[in-house]
Amino acid sequence: QMADPFLYNTGDRSHYGCLGHEVQIEYLKAYVCRPSFSTDKAVIVVHDVFGWRFPDIRYIVDLIAGHGYIAICPDFFKGTEPWRSTDHWGDFADWMKHHDPMKVDKEADVVLKYLKEQCGAKKIGVVGFSWGGMAVHHLMLKNPQLAAGVSLYGRIIRDSEERYNLLNPTFFVFGEKDHTISLDQIFLLEEKLKQYCKVSYKIKVYPGQVHGFAQLKPEDMKPDDKPYIEEARKDMIDWIKMFV
Repeated sequence: QMADPFLYNTGDRSHYGCLGHEVQIEYLKAYVCRPSFSTDKAVIVVHDVFGWRFPDIRYIVDLIAGHGYIAICPDFFKGTEPWRSTDHWGDFADWMKHHDPMKVDKEADVVLKYLKEQCGAKKIGVVGFSWGGMAVHHLMLKNPQLAAGVSLYGRIIRDSEERYNLLNPTFFVFGEKDHTISLDQIFLLEEKLKQYCKVSYKIKVYPGQVHGFAQLKPEDMKPDDKPYIEEARKDMIDWIKMFV
């Protein structure tokens, strides 16, 4: 039985009025927010288990757009039900079997094509949270079109040495108190990246932070966590700005 991975009560979040709009891209729905000026840079945001409509993820999309990027969060669950805060954790493993974060390549390609052909994007990065963090790790091993990636508290998959041959610069964000990812796993990731990775990478652990910390809206933050949440977001944006 896995404990609820969020220390923050996901059912108890403030409402969020979005700045962007929804679009249909081939078979995918997506949420898009554009900056106030024209740009050829874009960022794909990969949602967590709560899906593309979750207010926290839309807040992040809007935040990234505010830094001058066309930001888009496609529905990687392709219209199927996201995980709900009322669902039972006993069913989570079974749910994950039908929502595999390693099977996002086709959706990523559809969105990349849209960004290039419809939005004029020439450089594209990707950021993902939790489930999406795992997806980002996978995409940065497989898709050379993604100029940079930020994986935020994606569980670390250790199935082969190929997990460390990143194609482009990738930044891994972790919370020190995340009970889904142990510090041992993080140290091992660092060791393996040193050994196998040929591109820039960075791993950073934020003190006292739990799973899901970096995507909270300001009004949902606890005062002690606020500086770390803001730092993680600034680090995420800085990494994107460096490479995208």
